[in-house]
Amino acid sequence: MRIFICCSKHHYNKIPEIKRTLEMNGHMITLPNSYDAPFKEEEMKKIGKEEHVSWKANMIKKQDEKVKANDAVLVLNFDKNGQKNYIGGATFLEMFKAWETGKKIFLYNDIPDGMLNDEIAAFSPIIINGDLNKIN
Repeated sequence: MRIFICCSKHHYNKIPEIKRTLEMNGHMITLPNSYDAPFKEEEMKKIGKEEHVSWKANMIKKQDEKVKANDAVLVLNFDKNGQKNYIGGATFLEMFKAWETGKKIFLYNDIPDGMLNDEIAAFSPIIINGDLNKIN
């Protein structure tokens, strides 16, 4: 299966081990847009508002292409800043695009509590509770 990994840039350090395990299980992995430069967005914000907006729009277009090119998305929704099972705005958009295009959506952990709980539940994600062997 072709899988696009989605998560907060603050969790990119957890991707290599997960990627390795998935590849050992025969999956092909697509990494997040800014994986090689996780804090590029902060740099773009410092350059200026127009540059940041343009960069962000380009990232959203790229994530759209990546979702469409894969069979599934795997959302690594780890805790962040005291928020359990965090899913940020960009990851939510990736999940929505996956749902909209009929792709499988895997959540590493449970659906987070919060204002998007109902929408995420409506995507019918497959919750794997950290067990990568449940991805098939």
